[in-house]
Amino acid sequence: MYRGKRSFDILVTFCALPFVSLLLTPVVLFLFLLSGESPLFLQYRPGYKENLFNIYKLKTMYPQLSDSAFLNVFGKWLRKYSVDELPQLINVLHGDMSLVGPRPLLTEYLLLYNKFQQTRHDTKPGITGWAQIHGRNILNWDQRFSLDVWYAKNQSLYLDIKIILITIGRVFRTKDVRPEGIPDEEKFKGNQN
Repeated sequence: MYRGKRSFDILVTFCALPFVSLLLTPVVLFLFLLSGESPLFLQYRPGYKENLFNIYKLKTMYPQLSDSAFLNVFGKWLRKYSVDELPQLINVLHGDMSLVGPRPLLTEYLLLYNKFQQTRHDTKPGITGWAQIHGRNILNWDQRFSLDVWYAKNQSLYLDIKIILITIGRVFRTKDVRPEGIPDEEKFKGNQN
């Protein structure tokens, strides 16, 4: 990690919080009123040096409320525009994540990585990253890992600013995103490299 990355994360997060709060407050209340349960989703993910932390996200799927078609459509909209990821600013302030870095993947993948892929954990995971601005979730696993490792080895303040600015543009255009997420058949299954 470059010198000043943590300070940059905190500064940008504090500047963004008033605007994010204006968006998240009605969304959180709306989800709570529709579902009757906490709209926050917590899950362990591996971070820097593979240390586990609880990631914060908004719930976007409510299988127990399958009769609520509107709630499921709204959840897809939240994923499409990455609104469900905004609670991760809490993770940034806590120090578990950075604004920019490889996206934190599932813990079940840890045992499947080869040595090259493991180096993605040489930096903190991010809300957005180099892979996200080069294809988001339409990339195959080899492409994602290559981009994540490249970022871990080449990160800089200039690169982080560039990634954040490109991310903002891509989120509003919903470029390179499948709002449904990754189907089970496309989960990472390891390789022989």
